[in-house]
Amino acid sequence: MSPEPDAPRSTDSQPSLTLTLAQIHVEAGDVDGNVDRALEAIERAAEKGTDLVALPELFTVGYFAFDCYQRAAEPLEGETLTRIREAAADHGVAVLAGSIVEDLSETESVETPADEGLANTAALIDSTGDVVLVYRKHHLFGYDSAESELLVPGDRLEVAPVGGFTIGVTTCYDLRFPELYRRLVTEGADLLLVPSAWPYPRIEHWETLSQARAIENQCYLATINGSGEFDDATLLGRSTVYDPWGVPVASSGDEPTLVSAELDPGRVGRVREEFPALRDRRL
Repeated sequence: MSPEPDAPRSTDSQPSLTLTLAQIHVEAGDVDGNVDRALEAIERAAEKGTDLVALPELFTVGYFAFDCYQRAAEPLEGETLTRIREAAADHGVAVLAGSIVEDLSETESVETPADEGLANTAALIDSTGDVVLVYRKHHLFGYDSAESELLVPGDRLEVAPVGGFTIGVTTCYDLRFPELYRRLVTEGADLLLVPSAWPYPRIEHWETLSQARAIENQCYLATINGSGEFDDATLLGRSTVYDPWGVPVASSGDEPTLVSAELDPGRVGRVREEFPALRDRRL
């Protein structure tokens, strides 16, 4: 029989981290409006005392607005991430800029997987406004989607320390590829953030895959979805934080909202010690 989850607790040496998932309304092609809504969400979360705010996949343009990708593309040094970095520093909070359409030919600060083309790129920004991690979506969706035709897959896989955690980032469709998460955990990740644009009707896939990634890796995992309707898709929301036992500790419906949870950095180690499944791996 599997042990029951232990009660969350913190110590003086490992203060808790408050994570807020910003499930904002994403309007197709409305980059200015979407970025404004993201900045408002960061401000509201900061006022409530959060430490880390996470935004959805392609919160700038909307995942399903494929015709707008080229127009919305910008480098990592572009206006959107500059504004997000300034907001992070101004409010003293870390921010996962869920993802933007990156113009690879214009980015200069970080090595790119190709000299030209577009990528679905997330940036983790610390509370001083510095970019500490860049993740470009590895697995591009081809099922009734133009993503795999329009974008270049990423090749960076790294982790970064924020608020007592070692954070790894993946994006949406990546949830279907468990080996990616195991690699991040091998690198030390104990909090996995998954910005997404997951649509109806695949609710069961969204919930089951996310929970499985948390259970099998014995870590916190947070899925950050958007809210909104597109011509042929509606985002299902349901942004959720899972604990290292795979138990949902905070979640939402499909409307715009902020979802917050207090995470204990020491809990991952206690769970892995109590039920040492990762130690029993043979591959």
